[in-house]
Amino acid sequence: MIQLRELKEKINNDIDYIAELHKRAFPTFFLSQLGIPFLRTLYSCYIEDSDSGVIVAEENNCIVGFIAFSFDYSRFYKELIKKHLIKFALCSFGAALRHPTFIKRLFGAFSKSDSVRKPEKYVELASICVDPQVEGSGVGSLLIDHLKSIVDFEAYDYINLETDAMNNDRVNSFYIKNGFVLERSFVTNEGRLMNEYRYKG
Repeated sequence: MIQLRELKEKINNDIDYIAELHKRAFPTFFLSQLGIPFLRTLYSCYIEDSDSGVIVAEENNCIVGFIAFSFDYSRFYKELIKKHLIKFALCSFGAALRHPTFIKRLFGAFSKSDSVRKPEKYVELASICVDPQVEGSGVGSLLIDHLKSIVDFEAYDYINLETDAMNNDRVNSFYIKNGFVLERSFVTNEGRLMNEYRYKG
């Protein structure tokens, strides 16, 4: 039976498994290529931030999925730059040496505080990951349902998320199935076509 739990403090075993799970589920993604130490630091920041968090799905005391979110995404990114930029730089140093183009992408990612600012109050679904071995079993939908249940839709207008538009039909269909509506499509500075979805409670 799947149990859901919000991580209230940084526990190394949990963080290690979340980072490994992210890399296993998304081996070719940019953040995965920055390495396990980078991912550990990133998800630790979500747990430590007062307006953000990580919810894990567990089966037989083993994490089989997680979702990272923020109730103040713009401030979250500002805090990453202010408090953790050097740590992230050290974590990704090896990857940047192997792939110099990563440096520009990394700085672009950390300058998101302005681009994610919106006139409405919203919650960002920043990352969702399910163990490939249990994919399709409903774990992802359980995590999204739990996030919906902790959002006060009188105080927040919607849950927001972004995902790749191209060669990503299964994921886009998953979000639509879970009640998200396509808000817009846009192209990033790297030329990546993205879809932005919103769920209004």
